[in-house]
Amino acid sequence: MPRTTVVVVTWNGRAHLDALVPALLAQAAPGGFEVVVVDNASRDGTPEAVEAVAATDARVRLVRSGRNAGFAAGNNLAIGQARGDLVVTLNSDTVPEPGWLAALVDAADANPRAGSVASQMVFLHDAQVVQSAGIRIDRAGIAWDGGSGDHRRPPGPPVPTFGASAGAALYRAAMLRQLGGFDERFFMYLEDVDLAWRARLAGWEAVVAPAAVVRHAHSGSAGEGSPFKNWHLGRNKVWTIAKCYPGPGLLAHLPAILGYDLMAIPYTAVTRRDLAGVRGRVAALRGLGPILADRHRLHRTYPDGWERTRDWMEPVEPPADTFARYARLRAVLARRS
Repeated sequence: MPRTTVVVVTWNGRAHLDALVPALLAQAAPGGFEVVVVDNASRDGTPEAVEAVAATDARVRLVRSGRNAGFAAGNNLAIGQARGDLVVTLNSDTVPEPGWLAALVDAADANPRAGSVASQMVFLHDAQVVQSAGIRIDRAGIAWDGGSGDHRRPPGPPVPTFGASAGAALYRAAMLRQLGGFDERFFMYLEDVDLAWRARLAGWEAVVAPAAVVRHAHSGSAGEGSPFKNWHLGRNKVWTIAKCYPGPGLLAHLPAILGYDLMAIPYTAVTRRDLAGVRGRVAALRGLGPILADRHRLHRTYPDGWERTRDWMEPVEPPADTFARYARLRAVLARRS
């Protein structure tokens, strides 16, 4: 039985497979690994290409979802069939560097309380610049990619972080079972923040493994700044805060949460020239009932959640610093063209 299951969820991602598959199958990890590719009803030849690989490499399996179920549900589908006690989620628009998978497993073995291990994700077009090295979050409920725009870190020991970006992350199967996996209602975007927050509430730790490096196209599927992405980010941010933020902290920082969100509306309208994020927030409010029911169950289960999470939630930045961080990301992405 392989110890690690690598899950790749794809939808019309055939163009990425030629770079991803060889780099992935060249990996090694203690206890061996399998690869489960979940195809969300692609129509570009993706399932046929994966089947051709599976015919020559027994480590590879194809799972057809039958519909575009999204990133969260696609991962849950594979997690339910995973044979490893470690589950690694990997975006289809990535290329793992040599030693990536072994570094993730080694970091998990070094800390039994680490429910997740984040990769050091660098930009595909500039592998010396970090795209994500773990999830960070502040007390206004704003989550972002740690280290984004920084120079690539050298290999070193694991570093604590709030959570792991699911674009290239290791999770303990035991933790996923305890928490019920990803919230499938999110479809895609911020489902990893929601999972990371619930894991912190439950007492799990998270680390970044700097030696686990993955090159990432960044929004290679949905497109950076697209209305589709902005709508899901707007909706899912509201749902994440409404479900996960412990009561004492939520009451104390509600003015900052609302203030930053109101400021984000004109900022998004000017920089991205659409109001999809606003429509996403409206959709979130309309669907808030089941989220609040989940909130009640979650915080009843983990009543000391604020004590477990408040030290991992950073002070609220001045608005100029927050907007400067987004501008820095846009500048990095602009160099792709």
